[in-house]
Amino acid sequence: MRDDPLPVMIFAAGFGTRMGALTADRPKPMIPVAGKPLIDHALGLVHDAGVTRIVMNLHYRPDQLRSYLSETDILFSEEQPEILETGGGLRHALPLLGDGPVYTMNSDAVWSGPNPLAQLARAWDPSRMDGLLLCIPPGNAIGHTGKGDFEFIGTGPARRGPGAIYSGLQIIKTDGLAAIPEAHFSLNRLWDVMLKSNRLFATSYPGKWCDVGRPEGIELAEDMLQYGHV
Repeated sequence: MRDDPLPVMIFAAGFGTRMGALTADRPKPMIPVAGKPLIDHALGLVHDAGVTRIVMNLHYRPDQLRSYLSETDILFSEEQPEILETGGGLRHALPLLGDGPVYTMNSDAVWSGPNPLAQLARAWDPSRMDGLLLCIPPGNAIGHTGKGDFEFIGTGPARRGPGAIYSGLQIIKTDGLAAIPEAHFSLNRLWDVMLKSNRLFATSYPGKWCDVGRPEGIELAEDMLQYGHV
């Protein structure tokens, strides 16, 4: 029997190489932003959305996250000796997540606005969707450059192309992971299958979102949280 709301998989295994010296002695989710580690920003949203089953993958300096979160009910999926990427990591964690759709969430973003998990839950329609991506209009994406990732109208089928920026948060059915032979692979592999069958959808986040993938993102996120803009 599944948890209601859906369980969440938080990706926290990466090396954080773009953060330079800040991740020399700690995993990226432990970098402080506005007085608390990045991971606490993600967990605050997860708890606020009522999620009770939380799984986090670990690889780089895993003991620090285990220790920091030791008094929580978070379940850990450790990837050793190699990191498995998003698709392989999600599949590796399925025994902890259970059957059926799940949230997946990056741990290196900060949000300002309505709860993004709650927004996805309201828009999720499993009868017509195999995946639902939460995307950010370029004007609301702080600290992110590029042409965007997906085009869509309303809460409609997505297609790849310049447009909205994928936020790192989605609801996704996991059944298709079993058919991918590689151990290490991106969730882009599963998205490609969904795109071909018009089963990958997207919706737009109305608030602001800051990518904290580089050192300069820390100040941008703090300004966003303090002033609502940068």
